[in-house]
Amino acid sequence: MKHLISVDDLTAGEIGEILSLAARIKKNPGAYREKLQGKVFGLIFEKPSTRTLVSFEVGIQSMGGGTIFMGPGDFQLGVREEVKDVARVLERYLDGVVLRTFSHGTITTFERYFHKPVINGLSDFEHPCQALADFLTIREHFKGPQKPVLAFVGDGNNVLNSLILLTAKLGGRIRYATPGRFEPHAGLVKKAREIAGKSGASIEALTDPREAVKGADFVYTDVWVSMGEEKKRKTKIKSFKGFQVNSELLGRASRSVKALHCLPAHRGEEITEEVLEGKSSIVFDQAENRLHVQKAVLIQLCGQNSSEESE
Repeated sequence: MKHLISVDDLTAGEIGEILSLAARIKKNPGAYREKLQGKVFGLIFEKPSTRTLVSFEVGIQSMGGGTIFMGPGDFQLGVREEVKDVARVLERYLDGVVLRTFSHGTITTFERYFHKPVINGLSDFEHPCQALADFLTIREHFKGPQKPVLAFVGDGNNVLNSLILLTAKLGGRIRYATPGRFEPHAGLVKKAREIAGKSGASIEALTDPREAVKGADFVYTDVWVSMGEEKKRKTKIKSFKGFQVNSELLGRASRSVKALHCLPAHRGEEITEEVLEGKSSIVFDQAENRLHVQKAVLIQLCGQNSSEESE
């Protein structure tokens, strides 16, 4: 494990190690307070952030490391300076970087020239750290004998791409419903289905949200209009009519269904206030688990993951 650019960078075994380590960190964070001692990480963010920025800063600093935040006002990757030049310079200074970019290509280019750990904190193609935190949350809230059914309703975006890949790697079950023009990336789905053929995972693509959530153990949604898509707002809102996660839709799922949302939420659009603040919501458990998962990822990439329980 050298980088985390895509869920596809991870084996099923590595995913299991990250999730297990994250659970141990959550239980006993003090045992890991020196894992990144003396290491300094760059946080390069082209987009605004709440959970990704704060969880990485807190995670790194609470394990003894340091952070340097670089926002769009500090330098414009690929505009003011070539991405490959920035990567080669920062490699001389830093022990690793977290990138949150508009284009996935920016991250893959940076990784080719930065020969230290690179973590995808979000791109237009994937959001692997979010998906890992989601699966940790699912594990915490599901104790049934069978593998849970995860239903995703909404936009076929970066989050869904990562969830599909993670499901395929772990042999899980996912059903997703998206409007016809807003499916997840076709090439990624094809690859996920190939992986599922070996892992035993079930991946169902639907267009009817009611079918997707039928009997589901978890129902997940995300904003319909992501950052950078403001000009598409009217078109997307119209296209997603009927895809709102509300009490009526949840009523078709399992009686013990839990609602997921990666935040920020547009209450009244993709999800209602009643659901987000209701007894089925585990949205803020998801948000918390970003911290524990990202600490686990950092340790796996940059730290010393050994004999932590004895410390």
